[in-house]
Amino acid sequence: MPVQSVDAKKLKQWLHDRAEIALFDVREHGQYGESHLFLATSVPYSRLEFDAARLAPRKSVRLVVYDENGLGVSKQAAEALVMQGYQQVFVLTGGTQAWKNAGFNLFAGVNLPSKTFGELVEHQCHTPRLSADELTKMMGDAEDLVVLDGRPQSEFEKMSIPTAQCCPNGELPYRIKSHVKSRNTKIVINCAGRTRSIIGAQTLINLGIKNPVYALENGTQGWYLKDYVLDHGKVAQYAEPMVDEDLLLAAKALQAKYEIPSVSDEQFALWSKETDRSLYLCDVRTAEEFAVDGLPGAQHTPGGQLIQATDQFVGVRNARIVLYDSDGVRAITVASWLKQMGHDVSVLTDGINSQVSLQNPQPDYRMGSKIISTAELQDIAQNSSAILLDIRGSMQFRKAHLPNSTWAIRPRFVDVVSKVDKPIVLISDDPALTYGALLELRHFNLSAALYELKGNTFPTELKTISSESIPSDMECIDFLFFVHDRHDGNKDAARRYLEWETGLIAQLDADEINLYSIH
Repeated sequence: MPVQSVDAKKLKQWLHDRAEIALFDVREHGQYGESHLFLATSVPYSRLEFDAARLAPRKSVRLVVYDENGLGVSKQAAEALVMQGYQQVFVLTGGTQAWKNAGFNLFAGVNLPSKTFGELVEHQCHTPRLSADELTKMMGDAEDLVVLDGRPQSEFEKMSIPTAQCCPNGELPYRIKSHVKSRNTKIVINCAGRTRSIIGAQTLINLGIKNPVYALENGTQGWYLKDYVLDHGKVAQYAEPMVDEDLLLAAKALQAKYEIPSVSDEQFALWSKETDRSLYLCDVRTAEEFAVDGLPGAQHTPGGQLIQATDQFVGVRNARIVLYDSDGVRAITVASWLKQMGHDVSVLTDGINSQVSLQNPQPDYRMGSKIISTAELQDIAQNSSAILLDIRGSMQFRKAHLPNSTWAIRPRFVDVVSKVDKPIVLISDDPALTYGALLELRHFNLSAALYELKGNTFPTELKTISSESIPSDMECIDFLFFVHDRHDGNKDAARRYLEWETGLIAQLDADEINLYSIH
């Protein structure tokens, strides 16, 4: 199928016609985060084909790609998607420049639909909140309270409010009764900024928890801006789950209020055979639970993050999303939020006991490449017998790389490989980057061996160096510098981020506001 084009005004109509559509910003993540369309999903060309298979599983879906001006990577990306079997691929004529010229807004930051939703929830529901000063006073007065951090464990361990306990938003309904024994205990939910604090607090309120519940205004950033001390490196441990009859009834009431369908195995099987609708199967439990008994073809989508960053898991607007869990509470609670965000969402009747599955095969990302051992890489590096292309993230390269390696990113491979006179070895830590790089090398009739780095560090036997300026900031198109150091002591960056977050609603047009239905 040939690549087609669509202009900005027609695309605007498509985005709000309630039919399925995937909108991929195929620039690298740093470029995307500086300025992009509200409903765009970041699918960088460097990892396009691997991520597209998960984000847009139906090959006949209407799929639009764009870059800054229509002259960058959008054409290559569109052709690559056609090669992967996608049948309705369009390029936005003129890219983001044409979108802006047509009078439509562009947005900075990431996860815009989810973050904007959190701000709208606060406006609509009047979610109770506390300032850092108020919480500090309550702590000083030894009030009966518990502080729960609604972020994932990795974020909690980086920095946290003193006394806080880690309980990601998706786990709140499952574990709240272990955290709180008395109805008089005040519950304060925090995150790093605003939206997860709001969604976490309102989750408990919507479930009918009788305790006083508050969102910590501006989260850890607001705490730091008031010159209060944060904890760092605190071990994140979950409280035991506790689901009783009252909680199950509350979840059922939530399901009825938001008209969330329960889907039988038989109905899911029929949906999975339909060729005109996209279907996602999402496990909202913890990673540990998913590893034990996740259903075949399901994505692991931790509940709190599925709300906070829906576009990282679901790339097709108006698709069917089916959630499941082990307890009947988490999936319903997460579904209640996705429904208000305008998604077609259901819960699987039998949860983890279901017999359903999806066929979502991931490609052979190595493409038959020879895998190099650490000893072989060490020998190659010492003898300079091959060109070492390090395709990891630019910040990872700056932190540590082999002395004679070159940082390379797929959109700019032509600058690196056009005069290759030696064998190539790719150094990678990500299957998506590996697959994209190998596919790109095919365009140059080149192949490469592969060294797969496990974890974030090189083995000790490999000598590495670091650099603060290689690659240069201008070259680091994969890294979003947008207030990137807001958690690292830069108060101005933290203030700018909070101003950006609270200013999101004002940037929306009527169509974008109408995507949501909050009640």
